[in-house]
This record gives sequence, C-alpha cells and structure tokens, in this order.
Amino acid sequence: MTSSLPTTLGALRKSPFGRDDRRGRSVKDELRANLLARIGDGKPLFPGVLGYEDTVMPQMVNALLSRHHFILLGLRGQAKSRILRALTTLLDPALPVIAGSEVNDDPFAPISKFGRDRVREAGDDTPIGWLAPDQRYVEKLATPDVTVADLIGDLDPIKAARGGHLLSDELTIHFGMLPRAHRGIFALNELPDLAGKVQVGLFNVMQEGDVQIKGYPVRLALDVLLAFTANPEDYTARGKIITPLKDRVGSEILTHYPATVDLAMAITEQEAWTARDGLPVRLPDVVAEVAERVAFEARAEKRIDQRSGVSQRLSITLLENVVSNAERRAVRLGEREIVPRLADIYAALPAITGKIELEYEGELIGGAVIARELIRRAADATLTERDDTLDLDEIVMWFDRGQALQVSDDASAKVAREGFATVPGLLEIVTASALGVKDDADAVVACELVLEALVARRKLSRSESGQYGRSARRKHGMPPERPEREE
Repeated sequence: MTSSLPTTLGALRKSPFGRDDRRGRSVKDELRANLLARIGDGKPLFPGVLGYEDTVMPQMVNALLSRHHFILLGLRGQAKSRILRALTTLLDPALPVIAGSEVNDDPFAPISKFGRDRVREAGDDTPIGWLAPDQRYVEKLATPDVTVADLIGDLDPIKAARGGHLLSDELTIHFGMLPRAHRGIFALNELPDLAGKVQVGLFNVMQEGDVQIKGYPVRLALDVLLAFTANPEDYTARGKIITPLKDRVGSEILTHYPATVDLAMAITEQEAWTARDGLPVRLPDVVAEVAERVAFEARAEKRIDQRSGVSQRLSITLLENVVSNAERRAVRLGEREIVPRLADIYAALPAITGKIELEYEGELIGGAVIARELIRRAADATLTERDDTLDLDEIVMWFDRGQALQVSDDASAKVAREGFATVPGLLEIVTASALGVKDDADAVVACELVLEALVARRKLSRSESGQYGRSARRKHGMPPERPEREE
C-alpha cells in the first residue's frame, strides 16, 4: 500500500479505480483477468507448487477461467492448502473498501446497511480503506461443531443495546466468516465434515444470496470465490454432502502425490528446513533419496491404510530429523560440517511412525517394525537404481561365517569408515561403484547403503541396536528372498 491511494470516495471516483471497467468487477472476473495476463506473460501460475504442471494446474486454470467454484479432492499432504493460498497471487495489489465495513463493502455498490448509510450520509467524503491480497483470503477448517453463526453470522444483543437498535435491524448482525470474505476468496477445508444444516446455509448463500439469521431474512449479494477441499472417499460417500451443494460446485479437481522420486525430492528440498543456523550442512544425495523413497515404499505397503494416505510431510519431517541427528553428532564431535548418513534415518523413526495409519495387521506388528522395513526397502531401491551391477557375494560370505559388525551412529566419519573396512571388499566395492564416493563421509553412506540393501534382500540381518550379522534364513539353510513390493 502507498500513501498515494485515494482516501475518500470523491478522490476514488477520479482515480483509475473509478473507471467503468473497474467498477463492479467481480472477484472471479478479477482472478480470470489476472490469470490470463500471467499466462500471456509466461510466468509461473502458482509459485511454489511443484509437480502439478501437467495434471492439476490445467484443471485449475480451466476452473478459474470458467469462473467456477471448485473443490480439490485429494489425500493429506498433497498441497491442497498451498494451492488455495496461492490464489491470492492472482488478486489485485490493492482493493478499495468503505473504511470500517465488516464485509469489505464496495464504495460504489455497498451491500450492507452500514455501507449504504455511510455513503448516503458522507457522500464523496466517505472514508476509503484498502485491502492487500492476503486480507481478502479467508480459510476455515470444517468440523462438526461449526455452526451457521460461525460461517454466516448471528444477532449481537450488545450491538443492539449500544446502538439503540431493534434486534431485527441489520445493524445488529455480527457477520460470520463468509460475509467477511466478500470480494475475496473463502476456502473451506474438509467440506464433508460440515454439518448438513450448515451446508444448507452455505448453499443458500451460493445460490440465492439469501441469509436467514434468527428468522430474519437478510439479502447479501456476496461476491466471493468458494474453494473447498476434501478426501475423495468422504466426498463420494452418500450423505456426507447435500446434493444441491455438490451440484453447485463447478469443478472437481483431483490432486495426487509426486509421480517420481526426483520430483518428490525437489518438493522436500523446497519445504524441509535443512540449512541450519550453525554448522554448514552437506546432504548426500543417497541419504536424501533413501529418505524420500521411504514415503514411496509406505504408499505401496499393504499394512498401511492407503485410504488415509501417506503425506508428503513424512519425507519433509523425516529429512529434518535426519539432519538434526547428524547435527547433534557433529556438534558433539567438534566436526566442521553436518553430514547426515543412513544411520540417522533410523534415529528419525518418530517422523515416520507419526505419519502413517496402520491397518489391523500392521497394528499387530507395530509401527516401528514397519518403519524399519520401509527404510531397508528404500535403501535397496536406491542401490538398485544407482548401481545394480555390484557383486556382493564376498560381503555376504563374510557374515555367513558368523562375523558381525556394529557401527554407532554417534561415531565420526573416520571411525565409521574404519569399522566398515573390517568387512572384506566392502570399501573397495563402494569406491569403485557409481555411488559417488569422494571422502570418508561418502564412503560411510555408501557402505551403509550396501548393507541395508542386503538386509532388505534377507541376505543379512540388522538388530534394533544397528548390528549387522548373518540372516536368520541363511543360518537355517533357507534361500534369501527379495522383499515384496506392491505393484
């Protein structure tokens, strides 16, 4: 906002905001015009939203260009709220309103009695206020206890007493969130959780602009873009949403999780807090990829409730915990940089178990056990993707002879490398591989990756304390097996 903006209705009439093409333009027309301009300029449509360029974004563009109310259907952690909040970037930098209005009255066409009375009494001296784009965005989480008063409004006896008004006077209304979003965007998350009678009130506003508060009809020609989110299963369930409201939603847009590991890693890199305020962080690509693949493996795990979904936040919080564990080690050992490794992912189990909902079979086993399996399978998939030509028989044979190895996650990179060097051929194999080994820290990560992959293939075992040894299957003469994956 700048001081050059008009402060009275008379000055506003003489400014560019008083032009005929600016007066009476709806918020949907405003979004449409600014979106077309952005498309024409070739600028990013929704900055910060990754992975939807060819799927969700075209549908979003079509909905906005069609001036539709819309709903985003998707599981948790699919950037639905981020998309909705990005809509504010398509709003004008400043919007004139009648100063003091609770419903952002248009100075040229006020909808509230307060606004009409103010213009009638003050005329061109009516004071004007200005709204920034973020002040025109209202977001609410729908819960069963949300009432009509919360969304639409209610009578305020205190207003009536102080102003000497009858309760039937419109000036006694305390407006809810939806009228306060007039000339802006109203986002309602988890729409199916809204009570039926509240949905009816919402429908009346969408369809007729009619509000009934405590039996008094109030006509409010609200200008608002309604944007909803919901879980697909809840949205399609019979009785969750009243049919007339569902019928008034112009576009249903399906969101999804990242299609590739590389894309998911880019999202996690953007969102995760890894650049700490102390020592510099050097995050090996292998560690970042294994952490990301944990979520991919979880989305294919039958013992995890896929109806609930596995949020992208799993990868984000997991990577932050991984870096934190490495940071703790680096500070304690007096190292010059923070270099996470695979052992740090095991130390970050709470970031995994807190993000997955288990089926009955999974509950019997326990979240921690399943989380460890996910880490091993993620390591196996990462090794296979990066170098599937490694001959690891010599390593397996060494453990088959009854040998064991344990390297603490609190050990320095140099000490950990010396520990892995006791396994014949291990360091030589990873150094000659395509795993990008350049120093001790890289070597430790690569060695961990190989051993974790062998555990996933049932050729080695790994105890909860981190000790590698002969697998139980090989100990009893049973052939190793590949870990099962959901196709």
